[in-house]
Amino acid sequence: MPLPQLSIEEKRMALKKAQRVRSERAKIRQELKAGKKSIRDILEKVDDDVIAKMRVAYLLESLPRIGKVRTRKIMNEIGIDETRRIQGLGVRQKQALIQRLGDH
Repeated sequence: MPLPQLSIEEKRMALKKAQRVRSERAKIRQELKAGKKSIRDILEKVDDDVIAKMRVAYLLESLPRIGKVRTRKIMNEIGIDETRRIQGLGVRQKQALIQRLGDH
């Protein structure tokens, strides 16, 4: 399926939207690192499109003292695929993450 042909204005708008989403995700990550937000706060906002489309691994790596290796280990133990996005998590998976990571 070929990509749609966008006008210059449509491309500009898409780039602005992508930039806004990236900056909002960076802000969320900073708040997690600083302890201003917990994993529970984030997982409860699945209706927010910015959060919903964020990869779970990307979110977990934002937590203090959790890197790529620990993220993979946690996700494997809970049964979450590496490519899973937050909106795709089941109720049990969310509960398991909250239980495992508590007040991170």
